[in-house]
Amino acid sequence: MELRRNSLRPYAPRGQWHTVKTGTGMGRSLTVAALLIACCAAAAAPGTASAADASSSGSGKVYRWTDEKGVVHYGDSVPSEYSQSERSVLNSQGVEVGHIEGSKNAQQLAEQSRATTAAQQRAQHDQFLLATYLSTKDIEQLRDERVALMEAQIKAASVYIDTLTTRLTALQDRAMRFKPYNAEASARRMPDDLAEELVHTLNESRTQHQALEAKRNEEVETRAQFDGDIQRYRELTTRPHN
Repeated sequence: MELRRNSLRPYAPRGQWHTVKTGTGMGRSLTVAALLIACCAAAAAPGTASAADASSSGSGKVYRWTDEKGVVHYGDSVPSEYSQSERSVLNSQGVEVGHIEGSKNAQQLAEQSRATTAAQQRAQHDQFLLATYLSTKDIEQLRDERVALMEAQIKAASVYIDTLTTRLTALQDRAMRFKPYNAEASARRMPDDLAEELVHTLNESRTQHQALEAKRNEEVETRAQFDGDIQRYRELTTRPHN
């Protein structure tokens, strides 16, 4: 730990500040607390400012803040350039008795807003679970009903796609008799109705394949959502009561 000159005095006269460069983690907290306690003890020596002097000359509060270089500062007031920074309020024993949040930038405010919204939505969903279901079996029953309906839709879509595939194959075989697929000189131009049906069937097949994939993903997501609700319901209904 690196101390600047006169930092062994517990507090600077009002409007002055001490600087303490510390490490991080638990070692830092213990070092700073020990420093302030030692400073207060040293204050009893003649000619040394005491915590009582600081208290009587000002608000009696000691602030701790960190500058942009990671250097920790102490003082009975905070410089104007750090007035919007996060800081702690300490008593004469170096114990934190208050905390003042610093001003947040646009990104931090946006993140805080998202976190608040997510917490509110989670609380609303918790209320919904407790008000709607009597047990996890009710959730499981609804899950099974929803999944069964999706599985039936997936099966029907698969059958329809098989039908489209068969039709498309037949149309492609017919198209091979005509230009441009048939290179023989005697080959005729493909009839318009055949070309239209070929394009329509091909597009419908692609659309149905995409819909089938989306339905399968929906089934997976639905299972996961219900499983999450079951787990959350168990947490809510098995919490110890104080």
